[in-house]
Amino acid sequence: MNLGLVIIPTYNEIENINQIVEAVLAQNKQFHVLIVDDNSPDGTADAVENMQLDFADRLFLLKREGKNGLGTAYVAGFKWALKQQYEYVFEMDADFSHNPSDLSRLLEACSVNGGVVIGSRYVTGVNVVNWPLNRVLLSYGASMYVRFITGMTVKDATAGFICYKREVLETIDLNRIQFIGYAFQIEMKYRAYVLKFPITEVPIIFTDRTKGTSKMSGGIIKEAIFGVINLKIKQLLNKL
Repeated sequence: MNLGLVIIPTYNEIENINQIVEAVLAQNKQFHVLIVDDNSPDGTADAVENMQLDFADRLFLLKREGKNGLGTAYVAGFKWALKQQYEYVFEMDADFSHNPSDLSRLLEACSVNGGVVIGSRYVTGVNVVNWPLNRVLLSYGASMYVRFITGMTVKDATAGFICYKREVLETIDLNRIQFIGYAFQIEMKYRAYVLKFPITEVPIIFTDRTKGTSKMSGGIIKEAIFGVINLKIKQLLNKL
């Protein structure tokens, strides 16, 4: 069985892709990388294919036909990881907002505690660099809102730097994941919480991207606000 797979969804990340792949693979040979690319017109997938010449046994590429959202990209990656027998599966951004050197800390925590381990921006205060105040307030407020609605004690419910023990992804019905944007991160944590898997938060420093453009939009935020209520209602009705 393989140990750790880092899934990195991409859309127009040509400015970051070579550096992030090299940085992850430089951490430890126990980490492999799967890029899930949504037909980036800037040549991101081509760059990955060129890198595979040097990292054929540790770098993999899943090319999709269109831009179908973060959630569906991760679900496709999760299913691929399960087929390939990875024991630990990570979510990570391509833009260096998540520090590759923190991967080992998440892996260590997950090997001890099992379940889900979150690279958390808010478990020890607010550890965010280069975000404007309104973005910090939106993100922090969203996590407070999620805790209030769902009852979860997770401080960073919208975090996207995650390590899952294999059994979590095997137990969650990935075909029933309904959200594709910001709310996807909340839904995955909430489903793990309802299934009573342990959820651990490890403090990280989140640094906003310096290259490329953010994929955040008003529609994604709206999905998160109303999606949380929808998840709670479904759970109360035993339809989650």
